[in-house]
Amino acid sequence: MTDSQTNSGTRHTVVVPASVNMVSLLGPGDEHLTLIEDAFAADIHVRGNQITLHGEPHEIALAERLLDELVTIIRTGQGISPETVERVLGMLRTETKERPADVLSLNILSNRGRTIRPKTLNQKRYVDSIDKHTITFGIGPAGTGKTYLAMAKAVQALQAKQVTRIILTRPAVESGERLGFLPGTLGEKIDPYMRPLYDALHDMLDPDTIPKLLAAGTIEVAPLAYMRGRTLNDAFIILDEAQNTSPEQMKMFLTRLGFGSKIVITGDVTQIDLPGGGSKSGLKVVEGILGEVEDVVFNRLTSHDVVRHRLVGKIVAAYDEFDARKERAAHEQDKRQETGPR
Repeated sequence: MTDSQTNSGTRHTVVVPASVNMVSLLGPGDEHLTLIEDAFAADIHVRGNQITLHGEPHEIALAERLLDELVTIIRTGQGISPETVERVLGMLRTETKERPADVLSLNILSNRGRTIRPKTLNQKRYVDSIDKHTITFGIGPAGTGKTYLAMAKAVQALQAKQVTRIILTRPAVESGERLGFLPGTLGEKIDPYMRPLYDALHDMLDPDTIPKLLAAGTIEVAPLAYMRGRTLNDAFIILDEAQNTSPEQMKMFLTRLGFGSKIVITGDVTQIDLPGGGSKSGLKVVEGILGEVEDVVFNRLTSHDVVRHRLVGKIVAAYDEFDARKERAAHEQDKRQETGPR
């Protein structure tokens, strides 16, 4: 790399290693390069494997770090997508200590040529918390990977013989319908409701082995009510959709913890389907109870951690802003009523 100062800013030349394919770095039709150009107040020119950056020093330094992180990711054997470029840039702008390449290159689980990795900094911190703590809460909106990553860690723990079984559970509450009103036997009623957990398992394990693991009890998928009265030893236990638990159910579930076990609890406090608006959601009150308890950790994911279609993140952010405006308006109305004529 060469540097020079001009009257109009700083000029850096980054030499990309010959082992790195420039199309992988810059994208088909320079798609990634266009994203980089749009992200920085700088002129960027490419000639062969040399990339020249010209602009304000702080912008040039950040663009150089972005290129370095992308090169490092490519060298691990991963492909680069527009979403990768945006995620790396987002992490760099938050000025975190963790390197984006380390976050995006952490392999949790591989199956049939597919590797499951965290895709954002908060996801990496969430995964690290699962490793370090006995009870981990993952709280955030849909699409942030909180359940999927927890299940990948569960399968990893089972394959490494750190646990002897996986238990996946959900409270039997769903928006607009109750299990008692659905047609069919209890098993037929429960199966569609637990389907998202089965779908995730099929991504992580050979589909032919899943029925055998379920039949042997090595993997159990059941409604939360089935946990009552049990002590769960040597298990990786995941409670999904925990916003739909009552405080009593949350306490019941947490006290199922046995020796050699790990618990992950996931949920979204903005999507409560409990009768009466969910004012007594167990997930809402539990942090106030367990926030200071050792070996229990609470992780929050946001719209920035949504890893579905990029529009999903924007939708979540728009709803968050809408809810915030409603809360501000309600607060202002309360203030007016308090200061009004008596």
